[in-house]
Amino acid sequence: MPELPDVEGFRRVLAEHTGEPITGVAVLDAGVLRGVTARALRDALRGHRFEEPRRHGKWLIAPAGGPVLLLHFGMTGSLTWHGAAEPRHRHDRVVWRLPGGELRYRDMRKLQGVHLDDAGEVLGDLGPDALEVSRRDLAGLLSHRRGRLKPTLTDQTVIAGLGNLLADEICWRARVNPLRTASDLDAAEVASLHRALRRVLRDSVEAERVPPRRTWLTGARDRPDPVCPRCGTPLCSRRVSGRRTVWCPACQPARGERGR
Repeated sequence: MPELPDVEGFRRVLAEHTGEPITGVAVLDAGVLRGVTARALRDALRGHRFEEPRRHGKWLIAPAGGPVLLLHFGMTGSLTWHGAAEPRHRHDRVVWRLPGGELRYRDMRKLQGVHLDDAGEVLGDLGPDALEVSRRDLAGLLSHRRGRLKPTLTDQTVIAGLGNLLADEICWRARVNPLRTASDLDAAEVASLHRALRRVLRDSVEAERVPPRRTWLTGARDRPDPVCPRCGTPLCSRRVSGRRTVWCPACQPARGERGR
């Protein structure tokens, strides 16, 4: 599932082709287009050049000399570079032809997609990018949230960029239970959460994914009988707001319990 680190990797792919002219746009499946037709997308971008792209949360923002291309990768999307002669994948949905090859937007499930936006309306309700959130910002964002911590962290209107894996990993590293009420965290817990957020994002962006390392929760959570990489306690798992949530009951005790 693409989260902030994956999208940062896609941004780097696009950045390598900044300034190259878009010689053609092939819409192979209009089912991924959002608010724009295939013809309008082709007419708006053909002959333009991609400028330096940026990322906000899980969104890739690609100005093109007037029109602004917005890509969201949903659960299964990606953006990759290929030689023009390389066979296309059956899930390639939109292709931007450049002089040396093609940028291909691939998405199996088509839950999100491709937008064209020059008014900033699509991203209007997003919270601050997770990489830019200071400890003070985080404290303010959580202070009035009466819901559980995990859904708060993954709410893109609160903090943009955190998904299921990142939120669980951050809570585990901070030793904070993801089922806690967000506003109940004290200053020390918020500080620990922020340190974990910075470290997990730094390492994940470098890897361009949330890495399933042996010492990470992501390296243990999908095993048949998962145990905590830190203390060896069997991990807990339940669905919270429709998402599978994993934590260590010893390292991340519920409020009022004594942990290790």
